[in-house]
Amino acid sequence: MDKMNHAFEKMKMMVGMEVEEEEQRAAEEEESSLSFMDDLNRDCALTTKQRFYGFAICLSAGLTCTLLSMLVFFNPVKFGITFTLGNLMALGSTAFLIGPQRQVTMMLDPARIYATALYLASIIIALFCALYVRNKLLTLLAIILEFSGLIWYSLSYIPFARTMVSKVFMTCFDTEF
Repeated sequence: MDKMNHAFEKMKMMVGMEVEEEEQRAAEEEESSLSFMDDLNRDCALTTKQRFYGFAICLSAGLTCTLLSMLVFFNPVKFGITFTLGNLMALGSTAFLIGPQRQVTMMLDPARIYATALYLASIIIALFCALYVRNKLLTLLAIILEFSGLIWYSLSYIPFARTMVSKVFMTCFDTEF
């Protein structure tokens, strides 16, 4: 049991949490706040073990939905819904690790605000095409846009990755001779 607690302390430090943070949080009284995000964070106070379980379950469910969407690939409406649901669950899984306020703050960071906007807009467009328009070609194009937005959004968390990918594409598709 001691090894398990030691492993959880190491995981806390890897995620950026203080080792004594849980004990301090339990000892402090909850302060009233007018901010929605502060209220959300206060209501979502989880132990480290609960955070890891929530992350693992949400990520597993998201990956399962995404992989199961391949079974209905030839029905773009069902594919669009399951693929998008899988992406949303996988995106939400990181909120368990770092908390919803930090997740939103990181998504709205000036370095990745455009990638976030592109990704969230592509999710909305994919769901709109799948649920309301019900056009297979538009839904497939929206899923391609969503997948591209997911890649671009994910690259925003890796230093210099978007710059490198942009340069590679510029080199590959340069039409000047």
